[in-house]
Amino acid sequence: MKHFTSVVAGLALTGALAATPALAQEGYQPTPENVAARQQFAANKFGIFLHWGIYSMFGQGEWYLQSNYIHKDEYAKAARGFYPAYFDAAQWVSAFRQAGARYICFTTRHHDGFSMFDTQYSDYDIVDATPFKRDIVRELTDECRKQGLKVHFYYSHIDWTRDDYPMGSTGRNTGKDPQKADWKSYFAFMNHQLEELIVRYDPDAIWFDGMWDQNSASEPFDWQLGEQYALIHRLKPAVLIGNNHHLAPYPGEDIQLFERDLPGENKAGFSGNSVVSRLPLETCETMNGMWGYKVTDQNYKSVKELVRYLVGAAGKGANFLLNIGPQPDGELPAKALERLAGMGEWLDKYGETIYGTTAGDVTTRAWGVTTRKGNKQYVHILRPEDGCLFLPVTKKVKAAVTFDGHRPVKFQQNKEGLLLSVGEVPDVADYIIELTMAD
Repeated sequence: MKHFTSVVAGLALTGALAATPALAQEGYQPTPENVAARQQFAANKFGIFLHWGIYSMFGQGEWYLQSNYIHKDEYAKAARGFYPAYFDAAQWVSAFRQAGARYICFTTRHHDGFSMFDTQYSDYDIVDATPFKRDIVRELTDECRKQGLKVHFYYSHIDWTRDDYPMGSTGRNTGKDPQKADWKSYFAFMNHQLEELIVRYDPDAIWFDGMWDQNSASEPFDWQLGEQYALIHRLKPAVLIGNNHHLAPYPGEDIQLFERDLPGENKAGFSGNSVVSRLPLETCETMNGMWGYKVTDQNYKSVKELVRYLVGAAGKGANFLLNIGPQPDGELPAKALERLAGMGEWLDKYGETIYGTTAGDVTTRAWGVTTRKGNKQYVHILRPEDGCLFLPVTKKVKAAVTFDGHRPVKFQQNKEGLLLSVGEVPDVADYIIELTMAD
């Protein structure tokens, strides 16, 4: 048996009230290693998100426990049958690499509290609670290192099954005993697990989620992020911390996350308070409609849609984290593999205009975006309007050519900007014009 952090009966919000500054790692100064890691992250531009756990067995997405009013003890029985016989880390990572992804982000522990790694602090994990008896996180991490991909770990701040996690706005119908809430106990448990993940698996980033669960509290909830962030940076200064809290970044965070929206937009309704910072940026989106595997959801976005999301993110200087919900048998859905192959084909041809770029002089317009690398700017025409395109680019342009074939593009430039004569634009995901700028 593995040892559990003790659960002591107490008030639901023990130690939970504090002023906002306690949320931050005040005075945080990133180390040179961290700054270098930020730069590498920003250059990578494309990653794969993986939502996988025992919830995949139900084929109803990652919120199945919460959404269906299931008792946590009944839900936990699913672990006894979780045996993903077709899981092959080498095949997964090879598919991601061939798709052009430079990193993965894997759900080590989601809101249902099940750990997909061999943890000392709970028996509710992939090795102890399932007949599979294999450490998924270890196998994926080792294979990513072998094939040259960076590794990020998703970690939930909330738990629908542990009694010591103070009741929030979710997980209220899973059989938790609110009288046993003990924030001190739960906070220690999380930090023990985070220490395990960093020391034993050496990730490149920690991707937090769940702070929004306590937004309805009558008093501000003190997540003690400052202490937690300091622990992580002390264990590995280069590790990047991101938090999907839908707010402006707190001190101690190294990257800013956006859910289902490009930076500066709020179409999904999550980013109303997210002022775009100067940190490296990342936006995540599903390949179909769900994060976790949903057997009835076959509404996968086309390769053209996914390419345009990637390009739109790059045009804002952000990475694109594309989600897949693996099947309970350990295979990636066939349609997901098809989309990955399509992304890889596109990036093989046009990756130069994405990888290692920053946002160009023109961020978002109805027609598309621009990206920049050195003395090159790439005009990505996603939705052509007519045969001419005006860009408010005042720096002198020396040449303009199509990226495909390098055919000259006529242009005129004055103090107001640049007028490109693009002619008829073909029906492609992204029509690219390369501008060579004066030194």
